[in-house]
Amino acid sequence: MTSPLAACRIELAGETIELLPERALWWPAAGVLFAADLHLGKAATYRALGQPVPGGTTQENLARLDRLIERLAPREIVFLGDFLHAAQARTATLLAAVAAWRDRHAALACTLVRGNHDSRAGDPPAALRFQLVDEPHRIGPFAACHHPQRHPTHFVLAGHLHPACRLHGRGRDSLRMPCFVREGEQLILPAFGEFTGGWQVEPAPGRRFYAVGGNGVWALPGLA
Repeated sequence: MTSPLAACRIELAGETIELLPERALWWPAAGVLFAADLHLGKAATYRALGQPVPGGTTQENLARLDRLIERLAPREIVFLGDFLHAAQARTATLLAAVAAWRDRHAALACTLVRGNHDSRAGDPPAALRFQLVDEPHRIGPFAACHHPQRHPTHFVLAGHLHPACRLHGRGRDSLRMPCFVREGEQLILPAFGEFTGGWQVEPAPGRRFYAVGGNGVWALPGLA
């Protein structure tokens, strides 16, 4: 029997936020779901270069979005950049899969905050009906960004780094896990996409880590 999903509830900018084990952020009061760095088509891009990498990652990403939408019923999804990985990712198969996903959720508002990969991959097709914005995109008390940064008036939600942390056990045992990272008035989301890799963020004074593993997200008090 699968264990129930366990989000981590925290307060940001006076709002109750849930950090989800699906590597996304949920703002219940506004009905807004945030996801960073899907990098759709990354595996296909590598295969086009002759690299033997697995397929099916786009379908897994979209299926995870489907499950989140079914469970949470958001009114809007804000993608924090790097929706498509590269121009080579714009294959007929991938675009058809994304179009089918969009048709399943036609009433859902979708906003893309353009990231560095979006500038190379190009905007999603107009038929997907995405609102396309540049960072920072202000929404309530938050500044939705792709790149981590400071904002003079709003709490920043960002992606780009694909953050990961390392837990140490006995002896040489260690475990590397995706994580949310909070530092000051900024929270960096882990990459939502499969096959995206991660950058290990080192502990520092005032830096909080929320590890993602299995069906849960939990604060790591020893990495603050």
